[in-house]
Amino acid sequence: MALSSTLFKISSFALCLLFLFGTTSGQLSATFYARTCPNFRIVITRAVNSAVSSEARMGASLLRLHFHDCFGCDASVLLDDTANFTGEKTAGPNNNSLRGFNIIDTIKTQLESLCPGVVSCADILSAAARDSVVALRGPSWNVVFGRRDSTTASQSAANSNLPSPGSSLSGLISSFSNQGFTTNEMVALSGAHTIGQARCTVFRNRLYNENNINSSFATSLRPNCPSSGGDNNLSPLDASATSFDNRYYNDLINQRGLLHSDQELFNGGSTDAQVRTYSSNAATFSTDFANAMVKMGNLNPLTGSSGQVRTNCRRTN
Repeated sequence: MALSSTLFKISSFALCLLFLFGTTSGQLSATFYARTCPNFRIVITRAVNSAVSSEARMGASLLRLHFHDCFGCDASVLLDDTANFTGEKTAGPNNNSLRGFNIIDTIKTQLESLCPGVVSCADILSAAARDSVVALRGPSWNVVFGRRDSTTASQSAANSNLPSPGSSLSGLISSFSNQGFTTNEMVALSGAHTIGQARCTVFRNRLYNENNINSSFATSLRPNCPSSGGDNNLSPLDASATSFDNRYYNDLINQRGLLHSDQELFNGGSTDAQVRTYSSNAATFSTDFANAMVKMGNLNPLTGSSGQVRTNCRRTN
């Protein structure tokens, strides 16, 4: 099964912390496709760069797809519903919200022509997330490969386990802790909201009913997000939403967090100090974010004979 309500599927995960210090994790390897499809990374990077060049928001969308797939990294989020199967696309956190499936389809089609049945959809998602961040001038990290694709998905798990835009700080800490993430890693991963946009429906309540929001900021957003209607109108998640930087944390300090869950990170609680650190030190944020993404990409992947390599990311073979 599987950060806008950006971002964050969840089952029980075994975390391979050793990976943080090497180039392999379990059966995953940086050289997994060296013989079977040596040029696969070029195909993915070229497609992502083209998509982000056409629409900067797509970088955030592809990163978010990876977030919502992991917390597993098995491409289950890509499966379409069928007459006999209900997947994750229509789960509350995903429905009318996740996007970028067409970019993954394009990459998959190109890779199937280049090396049929070799590169998994889960590996495409992991590489595309990294390439999206790099395309928006963010940090890079080493992605290892060898994930296989799930043959099923769980809408109920997506509904119950993905943190919502209305999550409290304790809820966020708990959700990430359940997957083996520290509180600092949760704060770093939340920085994915430095890119992209969110729909009015997920931040309307904050605009009209919360007090820990900069008044001029709220006033500027209300015309595009009225108290009723305009559910799908978009607003940027931070003041530089097409550049992967640490502006998100500066916005939180100034009570300009767009989502309730964002502002919870700087609201007199245990994570205030970490937000201040990232707001004043972009390099520290970049390093911590990259390390946390490595960890996320290796949450309980299917490897070996488990799962399959789908020839079409939207359906099982």
